[in-house]
Amino acid sequence: MSAVDDIVAQLPMNALAGQVGSDEQSTEAAVRQVLPALLGGLHANAQDPAGAASLAGALGQHSPDLVQGGVDLGQVDQGEGSKIVSNIFGGQSDQVAQTLGGSLGGQTGLVQKLLPILAPIVLSYLTQRLGGQGQAAQQGGGLADVLGGLLGGQGQGAGAGGLGGLLGGLLGGGQAGSSSPGGLGDVLGGLLGGGRR
Repeated sequence: MSAVDDIVAQLPMNALAGQVGSDEQSTEAAVRQVLPALLGGLHANAQDPAGAASLAGALGQHSPDLVQGGVDLGQVDQGEGSKIVSNIFGGQSDQVAQTLGGSLGGQTGLVQKLLPILAPIVLSYLTQRLGGQGQAAQQGGGLADVLGGLLGGQGQGAGAGGLGGLLGGLLGGGQAGSSSPGGLGDVLGGLLGGGRR
């Protein structure tokens, strides 16, 4: 199961749709655009050693509890989510929302509502995937080792590469059958800058 499918399976989609003022089908379609964008943004940031260190610190501060046994939307801090979105996309947050919204037929407002809700959920999911080993994640080499083990040996090497490897693996690496649209990474790549070339 891809990371996107895994996270979607844990979301109470009906309650989320009610919270953002949309129908369930449109909300799920938007979620399936927003999640790869968040993961892709983290992946871009993790290509830079400072970005990887910052992400490791952020993961160390996030409990996996938010995604264990299904997400309780009442536990999501949207204020914190807005800060996470700002850290991931920098000054490009509005452009990312417009790009994603455009691919959904002009649903920019829906995307903007979902970003701060989904961002803390994504970090908690990554913390869960790391086995909650926040302390190991904060030691440069330790993060690469933890991630290398998760990936079955892929993404070994420097901390930034290891974290990038995990995120690349979660994104599906463009494999056939990936739930994220093929061109989304390319579209966002231009907006994200970061570690993307």
